[in-house]
Amino acid sequence: MNERIIIIDNVDPVIFYGVNNCNIQLIRNLFPKLRMAARGNVIKVIGDEQETSVFEEKVKKLEDYCSRYNKLTEDVILDVIKGEPPKELKMDEAIIYGVNGKPISGRTPNQQLLVKTYQQNDLTFALGPAGTGKTYIAIALAVRALKNKEVRKIILSRPAVEAGEKLGFLPGDMKDKIDPYLQPLYDALEDMIPAVKLKEYMESNVIQIAPLAFMRGRTLSDAVIVLDEAQNTTTHQIKMFLTRLGMGSKMIITGDVTQIDLPRTSVSGLVQALAVLKGVPGIGLVEFGKKDIVRHHLVQRIVEAYEKHEATQKAKAAADRQSDE
Repeated sequence: MNERIIIIDNVDPVIFYGVNNCNIQLIRNLFPKLRMAARGNVIKVIGDEQETSVFEEKVKKLEDYCSRYNKLTEDVILDVIKGEPPKELKMDEAIIYGVNGKPISGRTPNQQLLVKTYQQNDLTFALGPAGTGKTYIAIALAVRALKNKEVRKIILSRPAVEAGEKLGFLPGDMKDKIDPYLQPLYDALEDMIPAVKLKEYMESNVIQIAPLAFMRGRTLSDAVIVLDEAQNTTTHQIKMFLTRLGMGSKMIITGDVTQIDLPRTSVSGLVQALAVLKGVPGIGLVEFGKKDIVRHHLVQRIVEAYEKHEATQKAKAAADRQSDE
């Protein structure tokens, strides 16, 4: 008799084992000669050496499928154990498959352009109004790179700037104080990585979420680095952040130059960086517009209404200046 210990470390065991352990029960039924016990991410199997070897090979194939698609069904288990290739989920240009197998892909031409620009450049700027999916696609690209072992970690950052509100002295430790600023990044990750696996990544610092101020002095190598809400950086902050780029890393900077929350006396670092770095080889730029908005249909109308209002105000101000002259 032979005993094998198999570690399932690339997937969430809850998804792999199935509801009420239905998947592991099906696998057990398909290998009636083996004795098997599964707990956490460890599967222990006892039986003939050749059959336990085949069992391990099949389980690893199922793990690879589950890691890619974030789901495991009865049909896939039957196909893999019978030696047939499992049916590939059909989705044009899917970046990754999120929680419960939901495909995440570029839904608009500019989202698809962001995917291509990221592949061709080490530094990519993604600019546009709220709801265009800039940050979501950027984080999906980072998660894909991590899953494909192209990088060793993901680093997500945001400047801690209030959007017109003074939050005062928040209770709790440092993490409690900065988490409200970083919540949109957590929301995106929760759509793409199962909860147990995400917690493991966070605890082991494979995925790091930190405010911009914590980046000083670091060299960020073998990572995908995403800076969100970059319009709220100062000129010194964005220069500091851009120069953190290390070997084997890629960086995506997202922002909306129409939503700057800095004091009126401060210049947006994003605006300055776009001017300074224009035409530099290896830097890509994707500009999103109103047609790329993928939130509630009212968001596009709200953006258009504000743009119309601002244009009217500018025209009025220009007319007032001319009349004064």
